[in-house]
Amino acid sequence: MPGATGEGKVGESYRNESRKKDVRWDNLEAAKAVADAVRTSLGPRGMDKMVEQANGEVLITNDGATVLQKMEVSHPAAKMLVELSKAQDINAGDGTTSVVVLAGALLKKSMELIEKGIHPTVISDAMNIAGEKACAILEENAIPVDLSDREALIQNATTSLGSKVVSQYSSVLAPMAVDCVLGVVDPATPNSVDLKDIKLVKKLGGTVEDTEMVEGLVFEQHVSKSASGPTRVTNAKVGLIQFCVSPPKTDMESNVVVSDYAQMDRILREERNYILQMVKKIKASGCNVLLIQKSILRDAVTELSLHYLAKAKIMVIKDIERDDIEFISKTLGCLPISHIDHMKPEKLGSAGLAEEVNVGSEKIVKITEIEKRGRTTTVLVRGSNKLVLGEAERSLHDALCVVKCLVQKRFLVAGGGAPEIEVSRGLASWSKTLEGTASYCVRAFAEAFEAVPYTLAENAGLNAIQIVTELKARHANGELHAGINVRRGCITNIYEENVVQPLLVSTSAISLASECVRMILKIDDVVPVR
Repeated sequence: MPGATGEGKVGESYRNESRKKDVRWDNLEAAKAVADAVRTSLGPRGMDKMVEQANGEVLITNDGATVLQKMEVSHPAAKMLVELSKAQDINAGDGTTSVVVLAGALLKKSMELIEKGIHPTVISDAMNIAGEKACAILEENAIPVDLSDREALIQNATTSLGSKVVSQYSSVLAPMAVDCVLGVVDPATPNSVDLKDIKLVKKLGGTVEDTEMVEGLVFEQHVSKSASGPTRVTNAKVGLIQFCVSPPKTDMESNVVVSDYAQMDRILREERNYILQMVKKIKASGCNVLLIQKSILRDAVTELSLHYLAKAKIMVIKDIERDDIEFISKTLGCLPISHIDHMKPEKLGSAGLAEEVNVGSEKIVKITEIEKRGRTTTVLVRGSNKLVLGEAERSLHDALCVVKCLVQKRFLVAGGGAPEIEVSRGLASWSKTLEGTASYCVRAFAEAFEAVPYTLAENAGLNAIQIVTELKARHANGELHAGINVRRGCITNIYEENVVQPLLVSTSAISLASECVRMILKIDDVVPVR
């Protein structure tokens, strides 16, 4: 039979698709493995991870972004899930574990669809429209919130802290997070918050309950007392300087050999006069608290300059980091001074009190009662050991991010897997209105959302299949806010239980997870470059 072998047919060529399939499968498997690694730490009953770092330090956390960041991931597709978690952390600050679990579920469904012969591009396009529809469903069911309703904001922060190691201290940390964010919201731009205006200072000792919010500045650096200078100043005039109070040095490394005693005396006398003139100018400006930026090329201060500053009754705090200069100048309402000739009274900040105080076994410097205080806040985080202290700081950061999300987008959704089931239901019914393979893909996308409540129930030691089935039935009967009450081990109206989260956390997780999975699906080859 002519042409039976396919030879001689015009325009026909043999293409080997097996490699593309292998590469795609490899990518999907690698990314799914990363998602499974953090899956057990989802929810208030989620497990914690102990991360052992290369330098021997140990970290205990259940924050998805932190765990993935510390993991050594070599596979390029798996790295995309680490980046996904990082993106969620930047975008919303919370939901870093949920986003990875959701991405893992979407990857699993994608693999099933590819096995059934649906082309990855078709799956990708369907995922795109399904992601947009899912966000729209959430927005329809969201509850508006007013920033003056402090209680609602505290409930949000408490829900965020509920899954952390330090959850028992949420009654202390949640109101603090709310007060911090509301304190830095600028009325000129009411929908944006810069978390750089909130500084977290960690100090070992005490318990997390001793964490306090300071309306002013806190420095970990000690007061320079080598020349018995003052450690407490009232009616402080604070100068923030970026120059060195020490003898000048040549730009190039050079040695001057002096063999005559008279000449040596003259050099020392000149040095003394030079420093004395600088101290006199600082004193003349009215400055009595001096903050000195850390210097790299030469010593910012010498023993001699500290002696003269102590004689002039000026309190000195040295080694201020360059990164903190902007925060300090904004808080004090002062300007950084880069040269001694610019030392003018109008460039100084005014505060009621600057003092060194004991915190546990260590000391810190507090500057409070600031006259022209900018919209900034400092939180002094305490903890009994390094592990608790680090986790308290990360948890507080997450709580701050949650309140920030509410300032940006003032809507709430219920927690406990309720929004995910509602999205799953909405997408499943919407898929019936679509035609062809798109309908099939959207239905698979809808099923993937059940992974979040399923994982929540599984991590709480409940019968996951039974709980999720009952949850779906409740939602089908119109109970929008029915969710998994992990503490009671049953399904209740989760909104009445005050388990709520910002809408932005959920919508951000959906759009980022679907974007990441679409990107992995589109890859059909890996090209190594030497």
